[in-house]
Amino acid sequence: MKIAIVCYPTFGGSGVVATELGIALSHQGHEIHFITYKQPVRLDVLGDNLYFHEVHVPDYPLFHYQPYELALSSKLVDTVKTYGIELLHVHYAIPHAYAAYMSKQILKDEGIETPIVTTLHGTDVTLVGNHPFYKPAVTFSINHSDCVTSVSESLKQDTLKLFDVTQDIDVIPNFVDFSKHQFHSQDCQRSAIAKPNEKIITHISNFRKVKRIDDVIEVFYRVQKEVNVILLMVGDGPERLAAIETCQELGIENRVKFLGKSNQVYAILCYSDIFLLPSASESFGLAALEAMMMRTAVISTNVGGLSEVNFEGESGYLFELGDVEGMANRSIQLLKDEKVLEKIKDNAHEIAKKFDIDTIVSQYLTVYKKALYS
Repeated sequence: MKIAIVCYPTFGGSGVVATELGIALSHQGHEIHFITYKQPVRLDVLGDNLYFHEVHVPDYPLFHYQPYELALSSKLVDTVKTYGIELLHVHYAIPHAYAAYMSKQILKDEGIETPIVTTLHGTDVTLVGNHPFYKPAVTFSINHSDCVTSVSESLKQDTLKLFDVTQDIDVIPNFVDFSKHQFHSQDCQRSAIAKPNEKIITHISNFRKVKRIDDVIEVFYRVQKEVNVILLMVGDGPERLAAIETCQELGIENRVKFLGKSNQVYAILCYSDIFLLPSASESFGLAALEAMMMRTAVISTNVGGLSEVNFEGESGYLFELGDVEGMANRSIQLLKDEKVLEKIKDNAHEIAKKFDIDTIVSQYLTVYKKALYS
């Protein structure tokens, strides 16, 4: 198949999933064309089956805000016609599904039928899409896609509650690639980041308010009183500076390492004992799944799709939003009991195998065939 994938090219979960999916499909012989405003961060190498097409938005003084949707629609039309694209797979309802629909109508006028598969990832539905200003466009885009997928059952139910959806929604979870990242576990030099007697807690996110960075710091502050432990903070965003200042106020700045954005998250996770994710909202929890693959126990809230990834008492533990005391106490118990900690780590690794990319890619291929031939 010749497939065009539209996504955000950033470190966020939707962009990572879209890019890894495209790469995996190319390895199976499918021709994949990424279409976005810059090369996706996980797209390191382009090859015979892997292409990138940049969306340029002309700087035209008439517009106060430059029309990305218009530029994207035009680029989609051009790419479909030039390369014989058979199917569009767009990640995020806004603006990608909307732009894909416009391109589909333009192509239809020229006798070209191009099915659209739309994957819903979270904030495109629950935050942006539910705003009254965007809700009609999101509803229209979902209902006029040929097939729609959601990364969790929780997000599917939220979509059905928030929008008047007439389309079926197939749940296809996010995934990890065991074959690509196992070498990190085999060559994990823990001594590079911590002393022999130190435990490691890790948090990875975009440091937005929804990630509850203040809860991460508060949980760690309580844990470090009882356990010899350090905290690795990976990522960047609007809450990072406040987190650094809080650590200084609490006198724990020497035990917290802010590592910034990194393409080496798997190498970092292989050092870790606990992955801490106290988010206010998670449509799936890809970061938690990545931690589990790297044999790290997960302490998280029970919001959104997290309970579909992190299994209570098996891969880790789930808590109500804001329960920093519960998260801290359970972390202390785990870090003090090596036997239980190792069992949870092993369980997490085994559970993550259910989300291996080979299983998930086959589910997407089934949806593609349905879009093409139904």
